[in-house]
Amino acid sequence: MIYYGHTKEDPITKKQLPKEKWQLLKEHLGEVANFAEQRAKKFGAGKLGRILGIAHDLGKYSDAFQKRLEGAKSKVDHSTAGAKEVDLRFGSKVGRALAFCVSGHHGGLPDGNKGDPNNLPERLATDHIPDYAAFQSEIEFLGLNNQDLASMPHSKDPAMAAYSFAFCIRMLYSCLVDADYLDTERFMDEERFSHRSGTASLQSLLKKFEQKIQELAENNQKNPSKINLARQHILDRCLGMAEKEPGLFTLTVPTGGGKTYSSMAFGLKHAVEYEKDRIIYVIPYTSIIEQNAEVFREAIGDEFILEHHSNFEYPEGSFANWNEKEKTHRLATENWDMPIVVTTAVQFFESLYANKGSRCRKLHNMVNSVIVLDEAQTMPIEFLLPCLWSLAELVMNYGATVVLCTATQPAVRKLLPAGLKPTEIIEDPLGLQKLFQRVTVEYAGLITDDELVQKMSQQPQVLTIVNTRSHALILFDKLATEMQEDEDIFHLSTRMCPVHRKKALKEIRKALKENRPCRVVSTQLVEAGVDIDFPVVYRSAAGIDSVAQAAGRCNRNGKLPIGLVTIFDPEEPHGMPKKGRFSLVAGLTRSTLRRIDQFDNDILSLGAIEDFFHQLLDFEQDKLDLEEILKLIRESGPEISFPFKTIADKFQMIDSTMFPVIIPFDEKASDLMVQAEYDKFPARLSRSMQPYVVQVYQHELAGLEKEGAVRQVGDFFKFLIDRSFYDWKYGLKDAKEVKAPTETLIF
Repeated sequence: MIYYGHTKEDPITKKQLPKEKWQLLKEHLGEVANFAEQRAKKFGAGKLGRILGIAHDLGKYSDAFQKRLEGAKSKVDHSTAGAKEVDLRFGSKVGRALAFCVSGHHGGLPDGNKGDPNNLPERLATDHIPDYAAFQSEIEFLGLNNQDLASMPHSKDPAMAAYSFAFCIRMLYSCLVDADYLDTERFMDEERFSHRSGTASLQSLLKKFEQKIQELAENNQKNPSKINLARQHILDRCLGMAEKEPGLFTLTVPTGGGKTYSSMAFGLKHAVEYEKDRIIYVIPYTSIIEQNAEVFREAIGDEFILEHHSNFEYPEGSFANWNEKEKTHRLATENWDMPIVVTTAVQFFESLYANKGSRCRKLHNMVNSVIVLDEAQTMPIEFLLPCLWSLAELVMNYGATVVLCTATQPAVRKLLPAGLKPTEIIEDPLGLQKLFQRVTVEYAGLITDDELVQKMSQQPQVLTIVNTRSHALILFDKLATEMQEDEDIFHLSTRMCPVHRKKALKEIRKALKENRPCRVVSTQLVEAGVDIDFPVVYRSAAGIDSVAQAAGRCNRNGKLPIGLVTIFDPEEPHGMPKKGRFSLVAGLTRSTLRRIDQFDNDILSLGAIEDFFHQLLDFEQDKLDLEEILKLIRESGPEISFPFKTIADKFQMIDSTMFPVIIPFDEKASDLMVQAEYDKFPARLSRSMQPYVVQVYQHELAGLEKEGAVRQVGDFFKFLIDRSFYDWKYGLKDAKEVKAPTETLIF
């Protein structure tokens, strides 16, 4: 009997082709084995990767599955067979690890404890699967010896034994599912497979980036201010330290120090020096990922930069109907097979603890990479330990170099496992911090909204950063009333689409450059990666890390002898959110301020920052692994019963899903919306619409839909069709804010 792995359709008629065009099962298993071996070889587990490829579809050797290929409707479990086979052949430890991967190659890594029919023990114990013994006539299993396992990842500390083992299972799983996806795609959709990105030389990308570096150096020479010379020194230092052995690094650079360029320069040169495969640049917020990606695109080229974040998770659909220019990028979001990946912390860390094949495919491409974590202090407290352990594991066992890049290094050294110690790239962070000391920080106590508006009105150029969107709106409205004209007043928040924010920031920078009046009220989005320079900044009470970020928008380029940052306590309740730890971190900042004489009377000194983070971590020490992820792994280690599915469900860095709403902000956006309205496959326009997205929570979306302000187009897009819900100063309004008659956008 001939056994097949996949049927095949005519690419034009979509009708099933005759059997002689189908893929032989033996051929599929062999090709997946080759792919998986290539991927697993990167971390010393090539033999196991090959075994997984051979075993994963053994269940297709059953008559029941072959009949399904011929058109039978009944579902057939074809993954349990291979799991049972490897579990039986390779023993309690290796066999069980392989069984996790094979059993989950379609449905996801299962839980390893008993109790549910879908868990691994129950599946391995079942006899209710079709007979697959026919595989023995075509397939020969490889044997394993100690030498085959000698170069595999092993824990560097007994306390990490279970964690390292579970992590290795995830990596093997990643190799298998990516290999399976790719071979299936190569056979069934050759056109799609041909658009997979080829390998780009990081050496050539470094040369392109060096041209940009040279431009920066020439600019610094033409404008040899103290700040510009310091930025050049930071860049040169990063290039020099890139020759250091791979490992864990910290890059402590004050805000305004040019760390975006400097950290990428380190990453590219280090990658070339040590033959790394790619750079993964991890950014905390979607509000700044696009601008950082744009910086890299301008220096290196769009075709080499993958931007992967939640503004759009590309929907499934016929490849033939995708936008031609987007095909390579869309495919690369599946497994990060691009030389430079710019992504969010949520995407990065949640993938490391996911159990679904679609999320885990990319994991093996973190091996032998350079991973730069921008604003590392923003790692969420509730998942801090699991995040740090995953980074440590990547460094110690998977050839990754990790750079924790920030102006305010969190006090995490004592939390790193296995005695891992980071190397600081900057030789004198304290001296550099003093060199960049461009502001005085004062604490003013309670300032009411009316008092704050009065203070802002008396300053020709001033920035106020607050904790809540509602507070920003209140202050902006009061300021507009006070000034009786609003040409010089600006508002910034994430309820403005990226194009809107970009336009507002361009106007703000122009006003500042021309020394015209410019008063800005903003939420926290302005604190991360936004290059603006005010002489005076007010910051609503927050953690020292946020205060430092706010200070980075004050006297940023050192044009004044000293700038002024004022911390103030806002009015309750709109000024200080009840949810989260806003009040806690503000209180810890006040605690450090009370002891400011211990820190050279500088709240932004490295000593004060370290004191703040020590207080925070001590106060929250029982919440550093709130979902007990590490405990679950540790306790399930002896029985190799890792609860992969449970962990994936628990490791959710954002507790509320957000949804993209497309804003008809300008003529281009309106044209795109019209195209999508009449396009049979509107999802092809996804990437083009990213600059017009505002993310909203589910209850906010429901309110807009109830008002008839939003309409769904296709299976994916939510279009704002009522223009009165978007204010050209504030951005997208909540449903309850709109009182004017609606002006409906007609397609």
